[in-house]
This record gives sequence, structure tokens and C-alpha cells, in this order.
Amino acid sequence: MALKQIKNKIKATERTSKVTKAMQAVSAVKMRKSQERALAGRPFAEAALRILEHVSRDYGAQSHPLFAEHAEGKHAVVVVTSDKGLAGSLNSSVLKEAERVVAASSKENVAVICFGRKSYEHFSRRGYEVPLHFLNVQDDVSLDDFEVVASHLISEFSAKRYHAVHVVYESFISTFAQEAVSERILPLKSASLQEIVAGITPSAGKWSGTAEERPHIPYTVEPSGEEVYAEIFPLLIKVMLYHALLESKASEHSARMVAMKNATDKAEEVERTLTLAYNKERQSVITAEVSEITGGIEAMKAA
Repeated sequence: MALKQIKNKIKATERTSKVTKAMQAVSAVKMRKSQERALAGRPFAEAALRILEHVSRDYGAQSHPLFAEHAEGKHAVVVVTSDKGLAGSLNSSVLKEAERVVAASSKENVAVICFGRKSYEHFSRRGYEVPLHFLNVQDDVSLDDFEVVASHLISEFSAKRYHAVHVVYESFISTFAQEAVSERILPLKSASLQEIVAGITPSAGKWSGTAEERPHIPYTVEPSGEEVYAEIFPLLIKVMLYHALLESKASEHSARMVAMKNATDKAEEVERTLTLAYNKERQSVITAEVSEITGGIEAMKAA
């Protein structure tokens, strides 16, 4: 390879390294904030869902429309991905898990609600019905931002246009580990809520909690069960969606930071290899030139 070509490749690699290093720094800042939000929100989500778990054991709650199982309607899946790529296998693992969830139903009997451009493009291109999609979702979302999607899911399920609702997202484990998970939102069921609660509480660290089974506490409901359930169940549906998005944001920024760090390290490794090749090639050229000069001098002496 010519010296000029090697030099151009070194410069291009240096530029790539600067870009990935800058993206790594930005993602690191966003990662810390999103991790704090996700971990700080876990006790709230865990407490809210545990209340729902206890309430769901009461006979009055079991007769609520959101607990009713029926076969009519479509299978709704809420898929949470990022808007941008460069996050390793994060989006592909979520989409793979979402494809597994919808595989049990025909395409005509599936409705996909998308958070993030990657999920929206994936399912819309494949001909799935996308009744709602949300792009460019900010990191600092609030619980009220999920009013539209929660109302849609509840109304469609109550009208038997949806027979089941799942949410698929990337669960945050640590900076270097995330896992795509799917959880059932509707119909509400005590066993499903127990699984969600178990997955929320980390096994170690500041936000870890006890894993023992907590006793069921009967609730005295005033003014009436129907009125209280009408308020609390939609709120807890929003809590589940809110928790999924916070976990996804923490996973996204962590995965992107790690991916950019790996890209930076690889670019620096390529740069060192190219520099070594450049020095060897230049040394060969210098040696050849010296040999030519020496040979010329010897020829002149012989003449």
C-alpha cells in the first residue's frame, strides 16, 4: 500500500475516533441521569404494583372489566425502542423479543404501539397495524405523558377490540448488561403482577429490596370498590408503561456509551496498526533510497 493511502487512512481513523469519543462522553452523561431516574423510580413502581397485586386478590377487583379474559379482539403489543441506532444490539434484541410475542397471532390480529423510530419503522414496513406511535420521546418524561396510550389500551380492551396487551422493552441490569423482556399488562392477573414486581427489584445494590413474600392485607375500600378501582387501575397501567420507558432509556444510553467506547478503542487500535505499517513502509522507502545512493557512489568510484 502506498504511503499516501496509509496516511489518508490514518487521518480518517483519527476523525472517526474523535467522533466516537465525543458521542461516548455525551452518552455517559445521559447514561448517569437515565440510570438514576430508572433506579429511583423502581421503588415507586414496585410499591404501586404491589398494591395492585394485593387489590387483585379481592373478589370485587376480580370482577372488574380489566381483569376479564376474553378471546375477542386483537393482540396489542407496546414496543419500546430508541429513535437512533449506534446502541449495539439493544434495538435488535427488543425487536426479536417483540417478534416472538406476536408470532402466536396472525398479522391481521396484531396491533403494535410503538415508542421510538426503530420499532415504528420495523413494524410499519412489515404491514402491521400501528394505531399509535411516539417518536423523539424525551428522557425526562412524566407519568402524565402516558395518559393517551393508557386510555387507548383500556378503552380498546374494555370494548373487546383487544384481548391481550403486552409491553416489550429492554430491562436495565447494569451499565454493561441489559435484557429484552416482555410483560403482560392486560388482562390484569395476580401472577403476572408478581412476576413484574420480582423483576423490578434488583438483587443487589442501593435499590435492592427483600424478596420474601409479603402477606396479603385486606383493604377496606371507600366510598366504593367500583369508584376506587376506576381511578387506581388506569393509574397503575400508566405506572407499568412509565417503568418500561425509564428502563428502556437507561438501557439505551448505557448500551450506546459502551458501543461508542468499543468503537473508540477499535479506532485507536486500527490507528496504531496503520501507523506501524506507515513507519515500516517509509523505512523501506528510505532504505531503498539509501541503497540506490550508495550503489551510485560505488559505481562512480569504480568508473
